[in-house]
Amino acid sequence: MPCAAGPTTRCASRGLYPPPPPMGPEVAAHTAERGTIAPRHGGLAMKRVPVMVAALVYLLPLVAGAQAPHGYYRFPAIHGDTVVFTAEGDLWRVGIAGGTAQRLTTHAGQETNAAISPDGASVAFSAQYEGPTEVYVMPLAGGLPTRLTYDGGQAVVVGWTPDGKVLYATRQFSTLPEVQLVTADPRTGARAPAPLAQASDGAYDTPGGTLFFTRLPFQGSHTKRYRGGMAQQIWKLDAGASEAVPLTGDYAGTSMTPMIWQHRVYFASDRDGTMNLWSMDETGKSLRQLTHSQGWDVASPSLSDGRIVYQLGADLHVFDVATGKDALLAVTLASDLDQLRQKWVDKPIDYLTTAGVSPDGDRVVLTARGQVFVAPAAQGRLVEVTRAPGVRYRHAHFMPDGTSLVALSDESGEVEWWRLAANGIGKPERLTHDGTVLRFDGVPSPDGTMIAYDDKDLVLWIYDLPAKRTLKVATSPRGGFGAMAWSPDSRWLAYAVPAANTFSTIRLFHVDDGATVPLTGDRTNSDAPAWSPDGKWIYFLSDRNLQSAVAGPWGAYQPEPFFPSPTRLYAVALAAGERFPFAPADELHPGTSADDKKAEDSKSESGKPGPKPDGRTPAAEKTKVSVVIEARGLQERLFEVPAPAGDYGALATNGKRLFWLAYTASQPRKAALEALDITNKEPKPKTIVADVKQFELSADGKKVMVRKGDDIAILDASAGEKADLAEKKIDLSSWKFAIDPREEWHQMFVEAWRLERDYFYDRHMNGVDWPAMLKKYAPLVARVTDRAELSNLLGQMVSELSALHIFVYGGDVREGREAIEPASLGAELARDGAAGGYRVAHIYRADPDYPDTLSPLARPGADVHEGDVIEAINGVATLSVAHPATLLRNQVGRQVILRVKAPSGAARDVIVTPISPARADDLRYAEWELTRRQRVEASSQGRIGYVHLRAMGARNYTEWAREFYPVYDRAGLIVDVRHNRGGNIDSWILEKLLRKAWFYWQPRIGQPYWNMQYAFRGHVVVLVDQRTASDGEAFAEGFRRLGLGKVIGMRTWGGEIWLSSSNFLVDKGIATAAETGVYGPEGEWLIEGRGVEPDIVVDNLPAATFRGGDAQLDAAVRYLEEQIRDHPAPVPPPPAYPDKGPGR
Repeated sequence: MPCAAGPTTRCASRGLYPPPPPMGPEVAAHTAERGTIAPRHGGLAMKRVPVMVAALVYLLPLVAGAQAPHGYYRFPAIHGDTVVFTAEGDLWRVGIAGGTAQRLTTHAGQETNAAISPDGASVAFSAQYEGPTEVYVMPLAGGLPTRLTYDGGQAVVVGWTPDGKVLYATRQFSTLPEVQLVTADPRTGARAPAPLAQASDGAYDTPGGTLFFTRLPFQGSHTKRYRGGMAQQIWKLDAGASEAVPLTGDYAGTSMTPMIWQHRVYFASDRDGTMNLWSMDETGKSLRQLTHSQGWDVASPSLSDGRIVYQLGADLHVFDVATGKDALLAVTLASDLDQLRQKWVDKPIDYLTTAGVSPDGDRVVLTARGQVFVAPAAQGRLVEVTRAPGVRYRHAHFMPDGTSLVALSDESGEVEWWRLAANGIGKPERLTHDGTVLRFDGVPSPDGTMIAYDDKDLVLWIYDLPAKRTLKVATSPRGGFGAMAWSPDSRWLAYAVPAANTFSTIRLFHVDDGATVPLTGDRTNSDAPAWSPDGKWIYFLSDRNLQSAVAGPWGAYQPEPFFPSPTRLYAVALAAGERFPFAPADELHPGTSADDKKAEDSKSESGKPGPKPDGRTPAAEKTKVSVVIEARGLQERLFEVPAPAGDYGALATNGKRLFWLAYTASQPRKAALEALDITNKEPKPKTIVADVKQFELSADGKKVMVRKGDDIAILDASAGEKADLAEKKIDLSSWKFAIDPREEWHQMFVEAWRLERDYFYDRHMNGVDWPAMLKKYAPLVARVTDRAELSNLLGQMVSELSALHIFVYGGDVREGREAIEPASLGAELARDGAAGGYRVAHIYRADPDYPDTLSPLARPGADVHEGDVIEAINGVATLSVAHPATLLRNQVGRQVILRVKAPSGAARDVIVTPISPARADDLRYAEWELTRRQRVEASSQGRIGYVHLRAMGARNYTEWAREFYPVYDRAGLIVDVRHNRGGNIDSWILEKLLRKAWFYWQPRIGQPYWNMQYAFRGHVVVLVDQRTASDGEAFAEGFRRLGLGKVIGMRTWGGEIWLSSSNFLVDKGIATAAETGVYGPEGEWLIEGRGVEPDIVVDNLPAATFRGGDAQLDAAVRYLEEQIRDHPAPVPPPPAYPDKGPGR
């Protein structure tokens, strides 16, 4: 979100309350590793131990050097005496006795999930050779990999069938975004889905025999001891059986990764609280525990000839079924550890977190990837201020003297304030020593003696540099602090803070006596205080223009008020008798405008002492201002600045102009820098720069720094409309710097631990001894050899909290140079050699009322039909290549020509425009939605409406508006939140469903209609399933608790601690934190860890669902038809018209 500040001002993101929205497991599921589960630990309530944290920070690099030959091993596969595994993102091969491993692959992308063929000659694996994760096969002895799939990503190898086909998991063959098992024949390239829905892993006992499979995929969140609705279970489907049956339904936790050996099923389960190896017979009986790990979870097991290899921590272990012995597989890597070498950040602007301008506007300070730099506005040296490997700096600011900076740093193990030399010479000086929680951005005072800042505990502080002490200013139980700004004389701090009713208010804190004076009340949102340089005025923004763009409650898509321009600019006179600078001149005040002061300012400037040799004016020689605030009548001395209302987000002033950011409703994440001259001569706002991310005014008020895209420029504060940034842009073309990956990973590991400590909703960390977890996992950082391994380790550590909404994803994972995007025709194609090409087996359908959503082959004019054969693409015969998708690579959005032959034999050329994999996924999903709606329409004869919500984000309200309003007058309604990924709009939907019809309008001609408008008068049910997540679950629980109807389906995901996605690491990776718990009026935590229990339990069984069944939807229709029959709700007829004739 764009932001702004002045030299002694801090801005805040728009909206201080409520906390960030929750998201469901889809946030990170696409990056989650199959079978990667984390270790277990229970323990005591946490204590904060900054000394121990600091010790570990310095200890880790020493350990790393001693263990360099040992890597971090994942995804093992075994066949006979050979083990293949992933390390450094590559595949390696080693004997069962261990020793030095041989590298099999060298590509820069990730090669994972290896599986060795039954004959031991080949290895299948998932790789990113061209960008997307696809399935490849190569000789086990080494050789060129062959690509088997073109699914557009997320193709994960599971194993092999006994007859030599690769078994892998993908969403490519499912309309609902659901993982399925598919076989791919390396000899022919033919692929065939297993006849199951919701199968993510599995193994066949014999060719074409019984398939033992894991039902449901990894649920996405890194957690241990999971018992929610998405807990994985082992099922089996016998050859010829009509339906699969569960084998581990006796246990509510996780059972996964079935492996077959001598008529027993071996699998991983957390039945004893830790993920261990177990076995059972083929009917789910005769259960035996094989391993007894108490500190670390078994992950990614693989079985061959009675031996199981698996990951434990960073190591590989081998379990011998016959002897019951478990042994460490001692492996070393014959590697140059290339990803541990020092690397250069070629484009630091991509990692820029903050930027600030020097007091006189001649330089900028940049904080990027945890390091601090100072760049000149024109000519000069680009200064690398910090060169601290393994230390993260945040929020660097110039001090008023222009020669020093202050910044937050975690060098001590806690986040403290440090002082740095702006020229990069000299050692940093630590200022504070009392850190116990994350500190946020701060604001230095104009005299350089104080820093105001707040922290994650919602406390506002002032650090006094000369006295070396910290003063507590205020607490904010209703949310974080907003903007803050110092008075010109450094004696007052203005800050925004939520009141008890959540409205943002502005308060003034007096440093000398600790008094607090309210500047605004709590009846409106007020933020962004800005002091005039003379200390006589405070300008601010406030939402007081409540003029609705919607004139009335009519119209399906705008039934509520909407305030597109809520904000106006205001000014408060701090003392009585001050004349408003914008007030027009009159006979009593003939000359009071800012224009009249320019000559005086110029005259006074000429009489000031000259600057220092370095060009900067000493603080003592600057004009002194003494701020006087008369608290009595302060809020009554309020003036409205003559500027139009808008959607504004920040404010600053140099006494001659006001500057702010203006947003638009159509582009809420883009802002324009606007300025208004402080004058009484018809001032009008001017747009200085459009599409900016940030601006900051220099301390002397003469310059303004602007961030736009990847550019940073310093403009004159008097710049006119549409200023040209090109001439004033700071040259950052040579800005590059080196990092030490291992040191950076150490820092990120400790910081991720610390951020979880500071953000987690329970200060006692769900009873886990959190410092002990740092101590437990810290030694493994030395084993990490690439960024993906660090994510795996972070996932293991954070899962100890046993909470959902904790996702580990992102970061600077090495990628290959090639990123060739595949494309799709929006159809299923089947090879037909006899017909001379690929037959169009199925064209995915979408809502015909929205033609932009249609398949490329279904668009008007394409004239391609199911049964047609595509003989060539762009002139290349489709049978001449491994798969027609090879001919569509890099063709997204480009016209291609198809040679299409009809069943009659007539051939023709057709021009189509292929779509991206993401768009193809969306198209398949759209077909699922369309067929659900059509099914409901047909089975209910149009009496029941259907609405599916994919998630609970702002964009998903479009789905609601598109689908609900056309059916708001039906007798029944199904709100389908199956697979809902979460968000934060549950209250919007619930509010619509809470509307009641309480009277009716009867026009002279026509049918009656009711008030409240668009209230649904019929019967409603909600559909949920195991993948209903987060705010989708909150909606379902709220629907039931509010008495709106029944919930039908299966128990849901179980994640209701709302997350924070603010705690990013230096390389833009993250381990999200479950930050805000949810409880009901009865005082019990809701949903978390268990899920929403449906009123009517109906399961969509795997085989029946694959065949097109939808038992849950059918049950919803049956239930509503019963309710409509037994409890009809017709529109009541109007009463008889009154007879009011004479004498009546």
